Amino acid sequence: MFDLLIAYLKSRSNISDETMSLICSKFILVKARRNEILIGFDEVCKGYYFVNEGCLRLFTYNIDGNETTRFFGFKGGFCTALPSFIQQTTAQEYLQAISKSELLYITRSDFFRLVETVPQFAFIYREILELGFINAQKRIYGFQGFSALEKVRWIIKFQPDFLLRLSNKMAASYLGISPSTLSRIKYQL
Repeated sequence: MFDLLIAYLKSRSNISDETMSLICSKFILVKARRNEILIGFDEVCKGYYFVNEGCLRLFTYNIDGNETTRFFGFKGGFCTALPSFIQQTTAQEYLQAISKSELLYITRSDFFRLVETVPQFAFIYREILELGFINAQKRIYGFQGFSALEKVRWIIKFQPDFLLRLSNKMAASYLGISPSTLSRIKYQL
């Protein structure tokens, strides 16, 4: 149950078996159904998820009622509604399992207790934040002024398996284009 989490943590920091056992003891197994909402809009986020199997996404609806996806949490990675998790304010987005998923869940209090008491866990948390910030910046600056074709080329360059893992509708909501435009571009490439 914890093999993937252990591999993730060990790939980023030198953690003793005793400390790894402590970390793993704070996570519980959660199984989510396809399309299940794990955190609703205007709910306060109470925990963090590690994806053992499946895929999560963070999304909201724009003013026209169309879905806008901000982030996908794939197998072997962490995912949560981070602003709500950190600030304990209501989420301005939804966290959804887009496929049947097996997740490891840690409460906010246990998560931050590990950050405060386990230096290796604090390092990994900082790394998660830094990489998230860098990826968000790349996406924001990369997408500003990009045509639909340039956005698709960007995603192929920086996340090569992205389009293979997701439906056109979900990928298009992340790219900020229509599903039909994405289909047309994929056909051209």
